[in-house]
Amino acid sequence: MTSPEAAALAPVRRSLPAPAAYLCGLTWDGARLWHSDQDAKKIFAIDPVTGAVLRELRCGWVRADLAYDGARLCQVGGRPKRIVLVDPETGEVTGHKEVLPASGRLTGIELGPEGMWLCLRGPTVVQLRDYATMTLLREYRTAGGSPSGLTVAGGFIIYGDFDDAVLRALHPGTGEIVGTVTVPGRPTGLTWAGQHLWYCDFPARRLRALDLDTVLAGQPG
Repeated sequence: MTSPEAAALAPVRRSLPAPAAYLCGLTWDGARLWHSDQDAKKIFAIDPVTGAVLRELRCGWVRADLAYDGARLCQVGGRPKRIVLVDPETGEVTGHKEVLPASGRLTGIELGPEGMWLCLRGPTVVQLRDYATMTLLREYRTAGGSPSGLTVAGGFIIYGDFDDAVLRALHPGTGEIVGTVTVPGRPTGLTWAGQHLWYCDFPARRLRALDLDTVLAGQPG
């Protein structure tokens, strides 16, 4: 059911086919989109212009969102969930970062200048953690019941809600929701690629790109 707070519909600027059927994570390394799929147990490097798959990495850990720390892919995975560090050249798992207390709540991650931002469900919160130690630095109780991906864009935290079919923009200093828009389909992984905000549309099996200003101009939460 779509939330009544979301009055604006975000127009899609770009759309690419996903290489598999259970869309989870999405991130950007400065040149390529990286996308993870739980059923395929793979992470794909994707050309953002053509949609061509440039590389496939086997990864049985995939469960939710994906990030990039400048050297390694950071995949939300395992039971209980943690951050699994993956070499983007070889697919080798080079380490783990525990998110304590251990649980299945973690659904979205992205690195920003302040540290690693996360979204968790049950209850829905957005957290900032120190990336080296994963120590909790900040936490905001926020809107929605099914958070489904997170990124950092234009100085704001953007996270999705699967059931409400919305993206929400959150101020990193106050936790205030400054914009909410409905999107086609149901969002899972999210990333900011410098020009567009990309999200995984789970039922359509597409990667879709929006203008960031569309989200920020949406109705505040």
